[in-house]
Amino acid sequence: MDIPSYKMKFSGQVLERGFWLYVWKICYESNSYFYVGRTGDSSSPNAASPFNRIGQHLDFRMNAKGSSMAKRLKQAGIDPVRSEFEMIALGPFFEEQSDFEAHKPKRDFMATLEVEAANFLSKRCGQTVLGVHYKSAEVPDDMVLHIQQKIELFLNEGS
Repeated sequence: MDIPSYKMKFSGQVLERGFWLYVWKICYESNSYFYVGRTGDSSSPNAASPFNRIGQHLDFRMNAKGSSMAKRLKQAGIDPVRSEFEMIALGPFFEEQSDFEAHKPKRDFMATLEVEAANFLSKRCGQTVLGVHYKSAEVPDDMVLHIQQKIELFLNEGS
């Protein structure tokens, strides 16, 4: 009997809650797609770990919450079961906050980093990025450059 087996390896640091930026590379039928996301809820003071977001993003139940990547994959006609996934997580940039007023500026900061990463992938690197991203705050240029360098390394690892 031949039972398929699969490996997963990750650093325990991605279990830490806080404000993270992450980039997914999804390979499907010899094409690559990217999904850029962040932790830091829009409607509560919660900021999950990237590991926690993996399960939420790939929850394909009709009533799933926080499954925006799953919805984007479906819209693009990508079969997740026949895909390969790879993710880079950057952070945490900030700790999870105890109240929503302290949470909002950090969430907005992360939303802008998300936009910058998505724009870098699509405009400068010519990659297909799934989803829509909205700029919410100003971020330092040197931080954007550092994130772009990390993404560039991520892209080149597979070459």
